[in-house]
Amino acid sequence: MTINTAQIKTKLEEEKKALEKELSDVARKNPDNLEDWEAVPEKNGGIEPDENDQADQISEYEDNNAIVNKLEPRYRDIKLALDKIESGNYGVCEVCGEKIDEERLSANPAARTCREHMN
Repeated sequence: MTINTAQIKTKLEEEKKALEKELSDVARKNPDNLEDWEAVPEKNGGIEPDENDQADQISEYEDNNAIVNKLEPRYRDIKLALDKIESGNYGVCEVCGEKIDEERLSANPAARTCREHMN
């Protein structure tokens, strides 16, 4: 059975768009490295924050940073998978060079390795 890359590409693009939305709610693209997202605290409308507000901003930044650290690796894997589709290298294990089985790619279209090399 042949992998339907058009269908997988659509699925990956939809997930990429959803991740970009989630990331943009808590982060911005690093102006020095557009491949990197960096967490941002909530804006306070230009008002000088008091000590409690500063503590809240620090806490929110830490929360946002945790979200970015969770979402960004998946975002990068999706972008890499889309690049591989474009270059014709999609579905090949990065460790052994063998084809990744279709069932694994259906479950995780951004999979970079075969089942044997998952971990």
